[in-house]
Formats: sequence, structure tokens, C-alpha cells
Amino acid sequence: MNRTYDIVLFGATGFTGGLVADYLALASRREPLRWAIAGRNRDKLAAVQARLAAIDGVTPPVLLVAEVDDATALAEMAVATTVVITTVGPYAQLGAALVQACAESGTHYVDLCGEPQFVWRMRKRWDETARYHGARIVNSCGFESIPPDIGVLYTVNLLRQRLGEAGWAGAKVRVQGGVEAGGGMSGGTWQSAVGAMSRPLALLRSQPLPTLASLAPPLRREPRWQRWAVRVPTIDPEVVRHSARLRGSDYGRLFAYQHYFLSRKLWPIAAGAAAIGGVFTLAQFGPTRRWLLKQKPAGEGPGADARAKGWFRLNFIAEAEEVSVQTVVTGGDPGYGDSAKMLAEAALCLALDRGLPKAAGVITPAAAMGEALIPRLERAGIVFAELPVAERLGGAKQ
Repeated sequence: MNRTYDIVLFGATGFTGGLVADYLALASRREPLRWAIAGRNRDKLAAVQARLAAIDGVTPPVLLVAEVDDATALAEMAVATTVVITTVGPYAQLGAALVQACAESGTHYVDLCGEPQFVWRMRKRWDETARYHGARIVNSCGFESIPPDIGVLYTVNLLRQRLGEAGWAGAKVRVQGGVEAGGGMSGGTWQSAVGAMSRPLALLRSQPLPTLASLAPPLRREPRWQRWAVRVPTIDPEVVRHSARLRGSDYGRLFAYQHYFLSRKLWPIAAGAAAIGGVFTLAQFGPTRRWLLKQKPAGEGPGADARAKGWFRLNFIAEAEEVSVQTVVTGGDPGYGDSAKMLAEAALCLALDRGLPKAAGVITPAAAMGEALIPRLERAGIVFAELPVAERLGGAKQ
């Protein structure tokens, strides 16, 4: 189909949407981009458009008005573009109609969703429709879960090179991923997290059946990282494992993945567990849940100075037979600065790049974009590197 736009950014007037709009504006200076910004308030959209148009050499976006619950407007928006980016959350409350519009119109879709219930529900409801129409519906294209998903793919590819194709055919691949990060949280992420915790039964239903990897000790000392490693129930490990299911033999004959948060000391882990437990408890009751939601209203987020101090590092160990590979993926502000870059580059990859994996449906970044996304992320300042033996222990920021 001939589409009017390469990309439509839905939610451009929000905090994260504004960061994505700024990034796409700069991208339009280096590669031809037909794009539009969309939302419910034309005046606010016009203010964003004027701000972007003032940047030298930028192709300003077109304005489109659409509400999250206006099925007709969403369908018209979807059919007009190759890719839709949406930053409008919480997705469990506000995202389903747009996924439907994209799946039915064969339009690619990317979001920042870290809500397991929503991803599971969209996969169950719209995967077959999206595959039929050739749409790639790709959730979790920010810090959750591009660094772990694409980082594991990068690491597994290095392991495959070491083993050779003969060894790879029967390989039992084991990968561990460990996250270290520092940065702020926006109101949108806070609202999504509280909403997810308030529905514990839905959260449990969205999780996969237990595996041997998921039954590993929840807290242990990993000497190769010189860190304490604790398992936390995030969407990341399920995204990685679903990529392995979708890509099959690219991840070996058998594949297992364990995902951890890392800390040099035990007290930050204890403090974090206590904080999560407190929020979870308060989220179960209407009055206290409403109080939690008021603490960080949607549309707010950390300032430029705070984002400049943000950082992340993902550590990976991949093993098969007697071969081991260690890698890192590093970048800046995980919550917003670099998440905006990742989301924008995922959309640009789907809209403009050729040679992508032949996949469609409600799928993962590694299945939808795969290796083609790595050079885009590297150009955006995210580093993928194999660690030589001399550098494998220590060296991470505290």
C-alpha cells in the first residue's frame, strides 16, 4: 500500500512523546522522513510542531488529531502510515484500540510498554490478525526491553561464531543477563507500575509457566560479575524467551535465560524489595492506590540535568558446551533519554530499513528488527561490546 507517512507519533504532547518528537526531528535532518504527530489536542500539537519547525534543517511534522477511544480516527491514522509510535499509557487502559487498528490495517507499531498483562492480552487477541495483514506489533521498545532483547541476540550471535555451525546445531545455550542502572521515573511509568501491581491475578496470568531457569535461586552471588544478583518480576526475561521461541534455531537447539538486577552490596536490594512490597500493598486498596497515583501525575518526568546523569549497563554471560562469551550493553538515561532514542530508532528501522527478519504478528524487537537495529542503536550512542578476558570482572559503575 502507498502510505502518506513513514511514521506517526501518537502522544507527542506528553513528556516522553516530546522527547521522541525531538529525536525524530533531528533524525529528519540525516535521512528523508515523512512524519506526523498525533494526539487529542490540536493546540498542544501545534505548539510541538512550532518548536520542532524552529530547529534548523528539520522537516516539520504534519498534525493529526485522534482520541484513544475513537476507533474511526485511529483506523484512519493507522492506514495513512507505515509505522505508528505510541507513548500514550498506561497501555492496559489506553492502548488496545490502537493495537487493533494497526493489526487490521497492516501497519507496524512500537510502544514503550512494560506491562506484562497488556502484552500478553494483545498477543493472544491480535497476533493472528497482525500476521495475516503483515503488521509487526512490537511492544517494549524502550529500556524495557530493547537492551536485554537485542543484547542477548548480539551475545548469542558471538557465541555462535565461536562454536561454528557444526557445533551450533546441537548447542544447549545458557544466557544470564544482569542490569545495573541509575535514573529517574516519569509519571507515565509510575502510573503504569501502580496499575499493574493493583491487578495481581492478571499479573500472574500474564506470566509464562515456570521453567527450570525461573526456578533458580532468587538471590545469589555471581563471582564473574562480582555482584549480588536478584531476580525481579519484570517483562524483560519473557521478551527474551519469546524472541528465542520466534527465532528458533538462531538461539541454539535448547535455550535458557535468567535475568537479574545487580548490586555490589546487599542493602540496596533489601531497600528496593521493601519499597516494591510497600507500593504493591498500597496498590491493592482504592484510597491508598489513588494516593500513590497522585504522587507522580502522568505527563511529568525528570529534567534535562537529571536525565544527563542517568546511565545503564547490561552484563551478559552466554555459554554452550565449553565455550563462554561475555558482553555488555551500555548507555545513558534508561528511563527517558535513551528510551526515547530506542523507541524512535525502532520505528525508523521498521519504516526505512530493508533486509529485516521475515516476521509479523505481535512480536518482539529481536524478532521484528533483529540485527538491523544494532547499528542504529550504536549510532544513537548505545554501546554493544564483547569483554576481553582481562576486563570481565568489575568495571561497572556503582
